[in-house]
Amino acid sequence: MRRLPQGLQFIAVGGSAAATHLMVVLLLVGGAGMAPLLANVLAFLVAFVVSYSGHAWLTFADKKAPHAQALPRFFLVACSSFALNELLYYLALHQLHWHYAWSLVAVLVVVAVFTFVAAKCWAFAHAAPH
Repeated sequence: MRRLPQGLQFIAVGGSAAATHLMVVLLLVGGAGMAPLLANVLAFLVAFVVSYSGHAWLTFADKKAPHAQALPRFFLVACSSFALNELLYYLALHQLHWHYAWSLVAVLVVVAVFTFVAAKCWAFAHAAPH
């Protein structure tokens, strides 16, 4: 089976995770009346499952990093990305006064670059045997 280039795979998986993230925020804010920053935390946790699964089994499958190594590393990358996400989201909401949905879309795109580099170079990098 012919695979897409890694960058396109990352975009497909990341786009699916970002869409999941955005939909959860929209449902929690619009449907349940939850505060956007709190909804963003819960959405991150849901989207993490989509992101890790897709990147482990598709985007970085050729790295053959064991899950016992890749999962905690990718969670650290994702948490770091999320901290940046939350900071930028806060600034967009409270300093720029942008709409919560458009703010989140912009933040997700910006943070994706950091996530790709960290995932490729560290989280899914196969450790050399000792």
